[in-house]
Amino acid sequence: MFFDSWTGLLRVLVVGTLAYAALVLLLRVTGKRTLSKMNAFDLVVTVALGSTLATVLLSKDVALAEGLLAFALLVLLQFAITWLSVRSDRVRRLVKAEPCLLLHDGRFLDGAMRRERVTRDEVRAAARAQGIASLDDVAAAVLETDGSFSVIRREGSASSRILP
Repeated sequence: MFFDSWTGLLRVLVVGTLAYAALVLLLRVTGKRTLSKMNAFDLVVTVALGSTLATVLLSKDVALAEGLLAFALLVLLQFAITWLSVRSDRVRRLVKAEPCLLLHDGRFLDGAMRRERVTRDEVRAAARAQGIASLDDVAAAVLETDGSFSVIRREGSASSRILP
């Protein structure tokens, strides 16, 4: 249960080091976009790469060459989808969400908030995180494609009230 053999430990050291080095090299060659959290597809690829690395490290049934091929396949698919999404509106709409306006001129857009499953408290928290104390001082709050909030302060506003 705690220890099987020195051979197993040596395998994890050797295969783990080689798989890690190969993954880092592959990610450096393919560019920053491979691990970006821009949309759901990017997140899936990132999780799949981590899962593949763990499998290669811990499963004696998966050879290093198979793991490296899996890394290359995932990164190649990611590259192909991002390449196509830059060149095709149809592919871009398929794999990427659009930003969504949640609050405009201090007023919540309830329909959009329901569709995006966002609460008023989350929007208020995003405003506070930007140092905005009153929603009256917010021109817009947007749910971005990566799930983060952008809060745009109304021009000439000076927050004086604290949000509940």
